[in-house]
Amino acid sequence: MLQVLKSSQADNSLPAKLKRYILPQLLIIDEIGYLPMGKEEAHLFFQVITKRYEKASTVITSNKSFSEWGEVFGDSVIASAILDRLLHHSTVINIKGESYRLKGKQNLTTGKDEMVNIPSSPP
Repeated sequence: MLQVLKSSQADNSLPAKLKRYILPQLLIIDEIGYLPMGKEEAHLFFQVITKRYEKASTVITSNKSFSEWGEVFGDSVIASAILDRLLHHSTVINIKGESYRLKGKQNLTTGKDEMVNIPSSPP
């Protein structure tokens, strides 16, 4: 999303591209904080969140705690402004436990492999 918005600034199509992310009744943004953002990307993200605020639902996933969002966005002020809008009417679900993706894989704490049956050919 942020790459699309950033490139749209170069060809002056930002208002049209913003609508793509502002108009849906539900926008799901997965893995905020997986990659660090530059100041420009942080401001674009802020625009999307601000324009959706109190108008549409947004689901965001992150493996970063809210206290780390200043680092994610490269600016604690913009992170605070984004969190202010996101958390105002939100439900926060904090999932703890083992990774679903690692379920059935090597036990990381003991170093033992767990057996997983995978068919060699489709049925």
